[in-house]
Amino acid sequence: MRVGVHINRFDHSGGGPALGAELAAAGAAAEDAGVSWLSVMDHYFQMEFNGGAEAPMLEAYTTLGYLAARTSTIQLGALVTGVTYRHPGLLAKIVTSLDVLSGGRATLGIGAAWYDREHEGLGVPFPPLAERFERLEEVLRICRQMWDPQSNGPFEGEHHRLAETLCVPAPVSSPHPEIMIGGGGERKTLRLVARYGDACNLFATSPEEVRHKLDVLRRHCEAESRDPEEIRKTVAYTGEPADEGDLDAFTRDIAGYTKLGIDTVILAPRIGEPAEWIERFVAPAVQRLAELD
Repeated sequence: MRVGVHINRFDHSGGGPALGAELAAAGAAAEDAGVSWLSVMDHYFQMEFNGGAEAPMLEAYTTLGYLAARTSTIQLGALVTGVTYRHPGLLAKIVTSLDVLSGGRATLGIGAAWYDREHEGLGVPFPPLAERFERLEEVLRICRQMWDPQSNGPFEGEHHRLAETLCVPAPVSSPHPEIMIGGGGERKTLRLVARYGDACNLFATSPEEVRHKLDVLRRHCEAESRDPEEIRKTVAYTGEPADEGDLDAFTRDIAGYTKLGIDTVILAPRIGEPAEWIERFVAPAVQRLAELD
């Protein structure tokens, strides 16, 4: 099992002027530790349970571009982009640009969006949930079409219409940047994973719950004539042992997931200065998880 790091707070003690150096140090520490994945949140406002809307928040893809320039091996992505945040043609170009400039290290992490306050606050339309899922499927289709060099034609959907799906330069990743769909909704989200996803991201609620979600995903894959082994399985871990730096407790907590085919456990501590934590806790955690059977 591999380890990822999710940076989700930007409340550095040195304020905004210290964030660039801290992110660069975090990227370097993550690569030195053998971390395989580095992500940031895609929100306009900080989430209420993580400091609230008045807490610092950086724009995700600007931040990922900066991290791309300060790293060389680690996979980069948003965990996850809300489908409502950017026009789909622009989103495909943004992720393509990240992929090209990082040498093929971009993932499109995407979901149906949920944070109504940030939409209302910045005047971004926030349609009902059913429509957001309709838009999510259209965006997935648009990105796949834009990343197919043989498909520079129009796209006609119920919510989105593109006269052209031109995307030049093409992504470096082959056949396209990884598509990671976040969420565990059994009727819609996991069906979209089976139909369009290269990876999924579930919450590490319990091994039993994750096993159930993966069983649901397998059934959707059967309906789509898709091999579920083609889909990379990841879990987001927010347990206290990681925040507290208790490596033994963390190893015991995560051991139950090792038989489920999970490729990557993504650690998401609620700290604004992650570089030191990566060096102190994540580096030995990478070694521990590599040794788990």
